[in-house]
Amino acid sequence: MTALTEIWTYRTLIGNLAQRELKSRYKKSALGWAWSLINPAATLAIYTIVFGVFLKQPAPLAGNGKFSSFGLYLFAALIMWNFFNSTVIGSIGALQGAGPLLKKVYFPPECPAIANMLTVLTQTALEAGIMVVIMIVLGNVSWTFLLFPFVLAMLVLFSLGLGLMVSIWNVYFRDIGYLVGIGMNLLFYATPIIYSLQTVENSGAHGSQIANLLRLNPITQFTLMSRDLFYTHTLPSGISVLGTFAVSVATFVVGYAIFVRKALNVSEEL
Repeated sequence: MTALTEIWTYRTLIGNLAQRELKSRYKKSALGWAWSLINPAATLAIYTIVFGVFLKQPAPLAGNGKFSSFGLYLFAALIMWNFFNSTVIGSIGALQGAGPLLKKVYFPPECPAIANMLTVLTQTALEAGIMVVIMIVLGNVSWTFLLFPFVLAMLVLFSLGLGLMVSIWNVYFRDIGYLVGIGMNLLFYATPIIYSLQTVENSGAHGSQIANLLRLNPITQFTLMSRDLFYTHTLPSGISVLGTFAVSVATFVVGYAIFVRKALNVSEEL
């Protein structure tokens, strides 16, 4: 039985793990699932006030040519970052949390990470739906919205591959979890989320070179594509799409191969 076939055999378990995570996430909280909206909204408001109002970061004209909103421009990028960050960080915690269960019954050790990804995907779908509703209300609507699921599918492969890789390494070297946390903080500011590439290009003599380096960051491509589809209604270049697709598939294949190879005795290590 191949690894992917085995995962399909345990699809019910993955679904149950995802449902349990969704139910327990806001258990015993007064607002319940409202926190799934409050948390990203609060983050968006803070960044919008600090960088959009106080630091006056510019936003391009929206696709309908009628307004410019740094908040929505930021939101389009945060949707992608939130999914990536939660999937990678959550994969580490999901595998660690499954340790006691893995010692009692057998199931593919990648199942908790996949279940975590599905939980995060639910949150991302909710955030994307809110974005679409806001754009409809503002009259900034385009058929490019329909291409977002394809971009998100590439991000799923990239994030899950990286998440599986760091989660299994963290089992053997617990420093990995701390390093990933630091790395995520650095990566956030190395991705044009709270600023635009145009701002970097216009920042000085070496602005163009720095912007080109930032474009090599895969998460940069995902945030740019999301902004293109939701905010400016432009199509990403074919080269960027093909390059991002290749990197996403390669990351998933390599990450999953490393996970499968090192997970043979994972229950003992956990």
